[in-house]
Amino acid sequence: MRVLICPDKFAGTLSAAEAAAAVAEGWHEAAPGDETVLRPLSDGGPGFVEVLAAALDGRRVRVATVDPLGRPVAGEVLLVGTTAYVESAQACGLHLLARQERDVNAATSYGLGLLLAAAVEAGAAEIVVGLGGSAVNDAGAGMLAALGAAPVDESGYALPYGGAPLITAAGLGGLPRLRQVRLVAATDVDNPLTGLHGASSVYGPQKGATREDVLRLDAALDHFAGVLEKAFDIGELRTLPGGGAAGGIGAALLALGARVVSGIGLVTTLIGLEEQLDAADLVITGEGSFDHQSLRGKVAAGIANGARDRGLPCVVVAGRNETGHREAAGAGVTETYALVDHFGSEERALAEPARGVREIAARLARQWSR
Repeated sequence: MRVLICPDKFAGTLSAAEAAAAVAEGWHEAAPGDETVLRPLSDGGPGFVEVLAAALDGRRVRVATVDPLGRPVAGEVLLVGTTAYVESAQACGLHLLARQERDVNAATSYGLGLLLAAAVEAGAAEIVVGLGGSAVNDAGAGMLAALGAAPVDESGYALPYGGAPLITAAGLGGLPRLRQVRLVAATDVDNPLTGLHGASSVYGPQKGATREDVLRLDAALDHFAGVLEKAFDIGELRTLPGGGAAGGIGAALLALGARVVSGIGLVTTLIGLEEQLDAADLVITGEGSFDHQSLRGKVAAGIANGARDRGLPCVVVAGRNETGHREAAGAGVTETYALVDHFGSEERALAEPARGVREIAARLARQWSR
């Protein structure tokens, strides 16, 4: 039997690669003669570079950068020919902060700018930026500052980092040093920058924003959008799809001329997933929380749809499952297994995720292997 294993990350516990390896180990414990093909996935968020590096013949360049609070952190750029792949979460990720450290008003995307600058210095002609899982809400202001275009006030002084100070932005202190590199924003978030469905309203609360923070940040980003529109001669930046990705970094990239592509679509194409689906007998995917958002375009649902189109069974292994059987079946999911149900508690699921995934995979192998 040929089993295609293609999970996303289990946020906060397992990377996509670790989850895929755990499934394969569990499967081979019960069915050692079967073939397992591992294709860990990312939609542009955490794990984007790791997933692509495992599948592409590229060069990984280590980069010293900073986290959302300005502390040193290690990042990297993946170079494949003249194309560089950069992951915003390596510098801006929510996973880099403890819960009590989250400060959505002051968190900065400056570290992402350092990654972009490193890609430019490495000779990239095109930079693909994976967006997702960020702790910031600064509309890419920090990123622009690192590239030489810091937001300034009416007196010409650079603003403090973070989204809240952008309410006083009067312009940019220079032009981004990008040497005419082409930019691509890889994301499956189509939220606009501002408004009810914007970056602050939808994603701010999960980054620690209160209701007052959301209103303050939305006003600040709305004001900053006008600054960017004037600086880069672009219109309607507040409402462009994808502008709200990664705390508004998408809007800054759009202002710089970036085109937006589907993160999961890009990854599946680059790693040859379609061909692997054609050759599979069973597909196993998964993610940390399989919920209603999963059914609206996240990795697991996209994989299940592809399996259904080929008449293949697709099993989802997740940390927790918050969907009904009928909903999941409608998306092409044959069965769903959750670590919380397997262990009987969320605490054990979080403490021993790899073990749980292995045990569920062994159970699946006994059920499905021919």
